[in-house]
Amino acid sequence: MNKVNILPFLEEDLGNGDITAAIIPKHRRATAELLTRESMVLCGREWFDAVFKHLDANVIIDWHVAEGESIAANTKICTLSGLACALLTGERTAMNLLQTLSATATISRQYAEAIQGINCKILDTRKTIPGLRIAQKYAVKCGGCFNHRVGLFDGVLIKENHIMAAGSITNAVQIAREQSNAPIEVEVENLAELEQALNAKPNRIMLDNFTLDDLRQAVKITAGKAELEASGNIHLTTIRKIAETGVNFISIGALTKNVQAIDLSMRIQLVS
Repeated sequence: MNKVNILPFLEEDLGNGDITAAIIPKHRRATAELLTRESMVLCGREWFDAVFKHLDANVIIDWHVAEGESIAANTKICTLSGLACALLTGERTAMNLLQTLSATATISRQYAEAIQGINCKILDTRKTIPGLRIAQKYAVKCGGCFNHRVGLFDGVLIKENHIMAAGSITNAVQIAREQSNAPIEVEVENLAELEQALNAKPNRIMLDNFTLDDLRQAVKITAGKAELEASGNIHLTTIRKIAETGVNFISIGALTKNVQAIDLSMRIQLVS
């Protein structure tokens, strides 16, 4: 990972300063322990570290769990030692980031394990928390899944409204190919549209809300002429059967959109 920019996250919490932590003498030191109250995949150590390093350059953070490691509830994740004010001020921001990224990594791990042994990759989407896209996409990989395009700039994804505006799938793909060298993907909603898309020869075709039978038929019709990506209304209980149809990819917005933050607890104790 590149060095993270932690300032926007701190600024929204700090404003003009932490007027509560100001009651603690600046020289006072403290220790802290970070625990998880539930099982999880740890993700976001770099963001967590950056918060406290910004507030106290001499803070010591001793991690007991590796990035990407699966851990049980009530596990001690790390211990900290530094200025009490810094630990108190940074506590919420650091934990917010760690619990959100760990939640993303945890659900990604669950989906990755659900299709273990099948030659299919699970992708994230652009349905991310504003301001956390790069971080969440990192967390998805940390959990064992893969990234779709980062944004609107690094891949063409022609969906229903684009097709309507362009006049047809053929026109949409042709125009996109003339304007960009980026990979081209087309979303289709039925087998008839799949045939149209195949004639336009995009790099990948997204099969939106296809039944299992239609997914199998789509794989047979395509016969390797384009990559196939299943999408829409996919859950842990159904993903393995979808992967078994032979599609190359499955994209899931829930990896980043429906995450429930991991329950973490930080216990701080003054020492001097």
